[in-house]
Amino acid sequence: MANPSPGYSIQLRAQAPVRGTATKEIVTAITEAGALVHGLDVDDSGHETLVIDLNVYTSGTGHADEVAAAIAAIPGVTVIESVDRTFALHEGGKLTVDPTAPLLDRDDLSRAYTPGVARVCLDIAANPENVNRYTVKGNTVAVVTDGSAVLGLGNIGAAASLPVMEGKAVLFKQFAGVDAWPVALDTQDTEEIISIVKAIAPVYGGINLEDIAAPRCFEIERRLREELDIPVFHDDQHGTAIVTLAALVNALKLVEKKIEDVNIVISGVGAAGNAIIQLLQAQGAQHIVAAGRAGIIHIDDEYTDPHRLWIAQNTNQGGRTGSLADALVGADVFIGVSAPNLFGEEELKTMAPGAIVFAMANPDPEVDPKVAAKYATIVATGRSDFPNQINNVLAFPGLFRGLLDARASDITTDMLVAAAQAIASCVTADELHAQYIIPSAFDQSVAPAVAEAVRRTASASIPSATAA
Repeated sequence: MANPSPGYSIQLRAQAPVRGTATKEIVTAITEAGALVHGLDVDDSGHETLVIDLNVYTSGTGHADEVAAAIAAIPGVTVIESVDRTFALHEGGKLTVDPTAPLLDRDDLSRAYTPGVARVCLDIAANPENVNRYTVKGNTVAVVTDGSAVLGLGNIGAAASLPVMEGKAVLFKQFAGVDAWPVALDTQDTEEIISIVKAIAPVYGGINLEDIAAPRCFEIERRLREELDIPVFHDDQHGTAIVTLAALVNALKLVEKKIEDVNIVISGVGAAGNAIIQLLQAQGAQHIVAAGRAGIIHIDDEYTDPHRLWIAQNTNQGGRTGSLADALVGADVFIGVSAPNLFGEEELKTMAPGAIVFAMANPDPEVDPKVAAKYATIVATGRSDFPNQINNVLAFPGLFRGLLDARASDITTDMLVAAAQAIASCVTADELHAQYIIPSAFDQSVAPAVAEAVRRTASASIPSATAA
């Protein structure tokens, strides 16, 4: 059975007889059912009964039903209510729009709307740069998707992608004060997506492309970056690459190796894998071998996909061939952005001493993290229930905060590297150890550090950029 997770958290309300062992019996039943009690409160205590509220982590919807049944099987205990806390959190959506200017009387209305607003419109028409000062554009990002590659769920469409896009917008606001809005497009036509995003761009200071399938995502990002005058960022590519580089910078410090010397194996040659390779090379990595479903990417094979062709031309200078297992022999670093359960103990044993394993496939990593920890010095995943979670939320809020503050029109590799180095620096030398190479998603120092690093880099590279 999978580990209990907050993603399958339930809230239970149970009524039990007044007896000294009542709460202990309930907690024991939950634990024996394989779940985890995260919170318990006696809501009401009467002469004959207790009403007990519990928050319980389970491993799935079926498991949640089993837990409720286990409690109900205790003599005298009744389950009054069982609520899926994840669905409850999503009731009515996770976003609202709140005005920054209160409208209390006719005076306020006349300035915020007609007739006063006309003066501001005319000012922007005459001075287009003022749109950032007098409208939401200066602090707003569009989270754009076509619903074709949502998390690990695949092509589920625009409407079903909305909970993820709303969540992304919440993270922008929570961590960096950026007002973001989900723009889920009911089309998966490349040209139509490009046309729509260009048409809505005047409202936004930046575009965050999200969960768009490869290879379409590459073309969409490329074209929008060429044709818009605001930053366009594909988080599945560059957000993942930024946080991966940040984690690797700190991991290499611990094993006392240099990025230009280590042998790095990348599993996964889609959007994230491509971006990781490019950013690692920008930081100095020289020995990278990438593997897809068919094995190691190498120059002697024929690739019709231009992105795989680029990988073949720019990695694996030694001309290695074979499977992922073959690539791992002697590797110092494994970075996985691919599929679950690709290898195990035998392959781990072949890696170099002081190995680093970043198994980031979700929800199930490329290798069991507990098994990997027996052989690798440092293990990281994309999951929150293991140490060293490589989580994009460490990157994109602060990145866009810095881009908006600098009034940047594009995103450069130097900005991405600066963001990664800023994240890495949030773990001090005294704090750094094998189970803590990357800061927590809730570390409040991260987003400001990333924002300042990006703002400074953007301002230096764009002479016309000015701080907000």
